[in-house]
Amino acid sequence: MWYQHYDPLNHAVLSAFVAALPIVFFLLALTLLKWKALTAAAVTLVMSALMAALLFHMPMPAIVMSALLGIANGLWPVGYIVVMAVWLYRLAVKSGKFDIIRGSIAGISTDQRIQVLLIAFCFGGFLEGAAGFGVPIAICAALLVELGFKPLRAAMLCLVANAAAGGYGAIGIPIIVGARQAGLTPFDLAPMLIVILQLATLFIPALLVLILDGVRGLRETWPAVALVGILFSGLQSATLYLLGPELVDILPPVVTMGGLALLMRVWQPRRVYRVEGAPAPAAGRFSARAVLLAWSPFYILTGVILVWSLPWFKALWAQGGALSEAVVRLPVPWLDRAVAEQPPIAAAVHPLPAVWTLDIVGAAGSAILLSVMITVAVTRGLRASDAMNQLKATLTELRTPLMTICLVMAVAYVANFSGTSSTLGLALAEAGRAFPLISPGIGWLGVFITGSVVNNNVLFAHLQAVTAEQLDIASALLVAANTSGGVMAKVISPQSIAIAAGAVGLVGQESAIMRLTLKYSLWLLAYAGACTLALSLL
Repeated sequence: MWYQHYDPLNHAVLSAFVAALPIVFFLLALTLLKWKALTAAAVTLVMSALMAALLFHMPMPAIVMSALLGIANGLWPVGYIVVMAVWLYRLAVKSGKFDIIRGSIAGISTDQRIQVLLIAFCFGGFLEGAAGFGVPIAICAALLVELGFKPLRAAMLCLVANAAAGGYGAIGIPIIVGARQAGLTPFDLAPMLIVILQLATLFIPALLVLILDGVRGLRETWPAVALVGILFSGLQSATLYLLGPELVDILPPVVTMGGLALLMRVWQPRRVYRVEGAPAPAAGRFSARAVLLAWSPFYILTGVILVWSLPWFKALWAQGGALSEAVVRLPVPWLDRAVAEQPPIAAAVHPLPAVWTLDIVGAAGSAILLSVMITVAVTRGLRASDAMNQLKATLTELRTPLMTICLVMAVAYVANFSGTSSTLGLALAEAGRAFPLISPGIGWLGVFITGSVVNNNVLFAHLQAVTAEQLDIASALLVAANTSGGVMAKVISPQSIAIAAGAVGLVGQESAIMRLTLKYSLWLLAYAGACTLALSLL
């Protein structure tokens, strides 16, 4: 048994400063040094391992195994979900369904204020849930340009709109990962996310219209703005609270798009707004049957994920469940219960479990895989060979991002098992009751640097949970704050801006986009900090 030690230099601030060096290096490598994320993560992992061995005196076998456990969890379930989600999206594009989806949305209204609600907000939110990883920003920004929006404005609107859905990502993986890192469940985080994140989401449609056409535009479109904000945020809250995070960016955007389309049949803004010089819209007209068929891969996904989210289905695979024997649980040698937390991190000495769980059928990725199989079977003209080619293309496309995720997971697991993150948490707790005010800022910084809410929660969710315990604050509150702050940084993260710039043909003008979006990111961050502080005082 090896016991974690949280002050190896016998000076709490100095120990925390040294313990933070790998993370500080990672941030500097991505910003000042302009290293690729994969290279920066690999060097950071080496630094973290050396830190654990030389400063915290963690046995080398335990360091190696904690890194391997992080990589294994990066592959399964995280990587599995990402690959399956992007594969399904690519199949929709390959089959031609996606062209019909885009055209049908563009044809609902010629008013660009309504189009930004439909495309940047609703459709972008749906794509975040279906694929994530920059897909919604790239597709929606390009589509807005096709509809006559100025490229710079289109990029900015899609970045701001992504703040409504970016926290849940592809099939809820940021929330799943954050909860796992903090020793919580997604349902523990749900109430706090609803208060912090969903209240902000409620007003983002109004913000988009204000950006586009000012107060006059908001007065003229308030029925649509109110419908979209209330329906989208309300359904997200209900889905998160009742079903979990997997469908939060799937069901609400689809229902909200349908609701807005119905509203447009009985109400239109008195003045049709279009940017000066915008060409006349040329959206195609499609039959109701064609539109329904085009959306079928995502209806299938919603139905299957819904079944996978039901408590009785989850109980089948849980320990003691009827099918629990089908779940492979592998205790990690030299790590499982070979490392122990000590006070003040734990009330008493507590051996840490280290078990890699391979839930082949019950995993969310398997639900998406089944959706893929059904989609291929029912889609005319889409052959099994086409599906396999798209899978190969998906794996090629995601190879580097997946390797980066795995290495970042390895860094986080080494930090957690060595006690490094606990050392940082104890130091941050010195901020006292004011810490919740800056808690979202940690998540904001994490996403600004890594470009990913998933990676942000991997790095900092455990740190937030440890700090919360030291301050006698609900861990779920600070982990939710970490996620919420991270979402606000999606608006200005260099990776997101680079994707937006490439989509609208503004490569080289990334700084211009950032200047436009920075104030909105900071306003949203300030709101998240104030809301977190208020909740911590209740």
